[in-house]
Amino acid sequence: MEVNIWIFLLLNALKVIVVTVLLLMCVAYTVLLERKVVGRIQNRWGPSRVGPFGLLQPLCDGLKLFLKEDLMPLSVERPLYILAPIIALSCALISISMVPFGPDITFHGVQIFQISDVNIGLLILLGVASVGVYGIALAGWSSNNKYSLLGALRSSAQIVSYELSLGLSLVGVILLSQSFRLRDIVDRQSAHGLLSWNIVGGFQFVAFFIYLISAYAEANRAPFDMPEAETELTAGYHTEYSSMKFAMFFMAEYANMITISCVATLLFLGGWSSPFGNLLPDGGPVVQSLLGVFWFAAKVFFFLFLFVWVRGTLPRIRYDQLMGFGWKFLLPLAILNIVATSLWLALRGT
Repeated sequence: MEVNIWIFLLLNALKVIVVTVLLLMCVAYTVLLERKVVGRIQNRWGPSRVGPFGLLQPLCDGLKLFLKEDLMPLSVERPLYILAPIIALSCALISISMVPFGPDITFHGVQIFQISDVNIGLLILLGVASVGVYGIALAGWSSNNKYSLLGALRSSAQIVSYELSLGLSLVGVILLSQSFRLRDIVDRQSAHGLLSWNIVGGFQFVAFFIYLISAYAEANRAPFDMPEAETELTAGYHTEYSSMKFAMFFMAEYANMITISCVATLLFLGGWSSPFGNLLPDGGPVVQSLLGVFWFAAKVFFFLFLFVWVRGTLPRIRYDQLMGFGWKFLLPLAILNIVATSLWLALRGT
């Protein structure tokens, strides 16, 4: 079927706008989720005044950050100081373009549930996400503030250290799937429901454990939030930032949390596939598509809740413990998982 180029471009532009708006809304309400859940953990209410159950609080917070005065210290390196939050947020938003949210359905040649479907989607996603550290490093250096510089140095060392473990933890999944394409990885896990997921049927529970801990460190989340440790570094790398520039760093952190949750869902929990496999009745393509999006969203929500739960219950660890744990425990364990997975696949092949 011949595809009209203008319809193709219009649908792609519409898809990008819809996904971006949904991501930013998810960022806003993930902040509200965190404030409410941590409030309950600490035996208090959390936001409850603005709107029913505090549901309009994120809109008020965003409006406040937009309207606040944008202060810029005189001693900063202006071009890099302005560029740093743009890099951080851009990388966080671009990463989501590789993520498929539902089954492979096309309309006028355009995939409905994914912005960009490429054969090496996983590699591109990891590459774009790793560039985000430049935003943090430039923010710390260009601020001309010792606390900011210390936070940026901590973050750079932390992300470089844990990126190794995170990347190696995914090698077992790639060996099982024989593909870097995210849809192929999900399709391999959709045959028998829960039993086909890589965390269970692929025996990648060790890789899942490594990925989850490394992702916490990559996102600078508690208990690995040393780059912005308030008790030691004031606010870390964004000490000198205010107004919308500060909000961009804030949005980048939560967008990275959502992307990390999406990748964990795709690689280890079967993506949009149902945990019940083919036991549920087939309600037609529309129902199957909606169910796929529902299962994907439910799994992502589980990971986001886990992020918040860990923040509310675990204390921040010392920096030497963080680095030692990454290099002396997670990295060897990730290599051991690759060896074990390769050996299992070789023996199974014979």
